[in-house]
Amino acid sequence: MKTARARDVLVKELGRVRDEMGFHLLGYVVIPEHVHLLMSEPKQGTPSTVLQKLKLRVARFYDFNVYSKGKKMEKLNYMHANPVIRGLVKHPRDWAWSSWGFYWGGVAGPVAIDVEE
Repeated sequence: MKTARARDVLVKELGRVRDEMGFHLLGYVVIPEHVHLLMSEPKQGTPSTVLQKLKLRVARFYDFNVYSKGKKMEKLNYMHANPVIRGLVKHPRDWAWSSWGFYWGGVAGPVAIDVEE
């Protein structure tokens, strides 16, 4: 995802896959080298089938299961810090392909975040 166009395609496909498979998207960050996703179990299939469908459309991912609120916040903080750590921006709010704005900036990103029930 080295270009803005490629990142735009990925977030568009992420929204489509979410709608097709019925999972909650809790957070994401798309940077040139990789993608971070925090998501629930889908209504149809498994997290592996979600990732497989998304991978077939756009990229390769590494998956990791999160089971607690503390781990969720840890992963969100790590994900949102990635563009800063990589030197792409000075602050997470400056990276457009991220859920940072939903959690800390009060602004929706290119893919809607699902509120946990």
